[in-house]
Amino acid sequence: MSAIGRILVVDDDPDIRDMLSEYLGLHGLEVTAVDGGAAMRDALAQGIPDVVLLDLRLPGEDGLSLLRYLREKHALGVVMVTGAGETVDRIVGLEMGADDYIAKPFEPRELLARIKSVMRRVQGGSLSSIQTATTGVRGGTGGDRVSVGACSLDLGSHRLFDAQGEEMMLTAMEFDLLKVFVEHPNQVLSRDRLLTLTRNREWEPFDRSIDIRIARLRRKVEPDPERPRLIRTVRSAGYMYVP
Repeated sequence: MSAIGRILVVDDDPDIRDMLSEYLGLHGLEVTAVDGGAAMRDALAQGIPDVVLLDLRLPGEDGLSLLRYLREKHALGVVMVTGAGETVDRIVGLEMGADDYIAKPFEPRELLARIKSVMRRVQGGSLSSIQTATTGVRGGTGGDRVSVGACSLDLGSHRLFDAQGEEMMLTAMEFDLLKVFVEHPNQVLSRDRLLTLTRNREWEPFDRSIDIRIARLRRKVEPDPERPRLIRTVRSAGYMYVP
């Protein structure tokens, strides 16, 4: 039976690497486990996984540096692993584009659910991109494009383009949020509603993760992110997209 997805585990603890390789492998995932940045780059040269499970507390080249490298070089999902009290690293990691996080010590079933959630979004975007490429049309069909301020969002290929037509980096979760906003214009959407619409029920409604992602989206689509006009905050209620 073929694997349902490919996971790259980057962790310097051999016991955790062995445990995750066995557990995730039993659930149909193809797992490669490495101990740091150099081995991670070697593994990426052999093939790009769907999701990287990245420990932020690595000796030598730390996880945040590796996260920056991954976001600059590859379109894949990243779930970062942090210590229970490492709130600052968690927030920085999300601001840098991680798709999700989990804190040690973690429950393997929760980790598996988070990996699968990220993997579904990543594979969905990859499938759309492959279908687009086979038609020979860059960025999908015109009917798949919607304007977001001066930018345009291609719903078929899960890509965002600026006013000059240059592609902007967009994580899987950022795409899901932006798609929800353009599909629900002028509606106040609570955090809980956004989690439901993006199928991210693993998150808590009051988790700052969603606020950080919206801040990232604003930096990409708002002329002035400090005074957002497109994605507005509705005090004590949530967010509203105003085209």
